[in-house]
Amino acid sequence: QVQLVESGGGLVQAGGSLRLSCTASGRPFGSYAMGWFRQAPGKKRTFVAAIGWSGRSTDYADSVKGRFTVSRDNAKSTVYLQMNTLKPEDTAVYYCGARRDGASRYDSVYDAWGQGTQVTVSS
Repeated sequence: QVQLVESGGGLVQAGGSLRLSCTASGRPFGSYAMGWFRQAPGKKRTFVAAIGWSGRSTDYADSVKGRFTVSRDNAKSTVYLQMNTLKPEDTAVYYCGARRDGASRYDSVYDAWGQGTQVTVSS
C-alpha cells in the first residue's frame, strides 16, 4: 500500500497562489494515477484534479479549470497542485489520492489517501 503525505497548505488572500505537494512512499509511485480532492466544512469531498501515471493526461473540475494545474515528478514520487487566482470558495481541506487503475473523479475508487492539508482563502 502506498502512503501519501500532503503539504503546502496555508492562509492566503483572494487572488493569491499556493502550491500543494503530495509525496508518496511504500510502492512504485509511477504505477499510480493521482487525484486531488477537497472537502469544505459541512460538505462532501469533491473532485478537483487528476493526473495519469505518466503525467500526459489530466482532468479538472470546471470550478478550477484555468486556475489550477496538476503535475507530477515520478523521480521524486510527488504530485503537485499549483493553485492560482484563489477564491474564498476554494477554502477546504485538500487531499491527494492514489489509484492503481487510472485516474477518476470518484473518491470512492481510490486506493490510498493522505491526511489532508488546510487551504484557507481570505476575502
